[in-house]
Amino acid sequence: MTTCEDLLPAFIREIEAEFPTFRIVKKSESNFAKLIDGLLKAITFGGQREFMTRYYTVIGDTLYVPPAFEEGDPVNVVITLRHERIHLRQKRRLTMVGMTIVYLLFPFPLGLAYGRARLEWEAYTETLQATFDLKGEDALRAPELKQRIVSQFTSPAYGWMWPFRSQVEGWYDQAVARICAKAATDG
Repeated sequence: MTTCEDLLPAFIREIEAEFPTFRIVKKSESNFAKLIDGLLKAITFGGQREFMTRYYTVIGDTLYVPPAFEEGDPVNVVITLRHERIHLRQKRRLTMVGMTIVYLLFPFPLGLAYGRARLEWEAYTETLQATFDLKGEDALRAPELKQRIVSQFTSPAYGWMWPFRSQVEGWYDQAVARICAKAATDG
């Protein structure tokens, strides 16, 4: 049985087994991450100010991590890593060039970034499933979780990738309903 303290190292080993070239880099020690941080601040007019301190970022087979990776609750970190593993799988499926085009450019880099929204819907569905698996249905249904995830799509966090709040909330509610229904039938 995996204990809470073993949860994160066990999950990292699982990712490494699936992606042999996977590596973790602290954002604070990466000039590349610092460059991205500056670019994001510029293109979001200062709206994305937490890239270095809050967001986990997969580029290729590298996961760039904020301080919460070492300081945070292992359960929350694993939930985030399950999301990021989806991006690793997307990159494998689409190739690095394909992932870059879809994530950053299709059809627009900011606002109405449907490609990025589609990729993030897939990854955030895994965030919801991981929340249910590791914290239970009450955590999955928490209004704060919904607000946090919906705002990722509609705010400068991801460059206003899909600014249609009601559509994002509809996706969210459907994803939660599917997860709970599946659990009830598997139960």
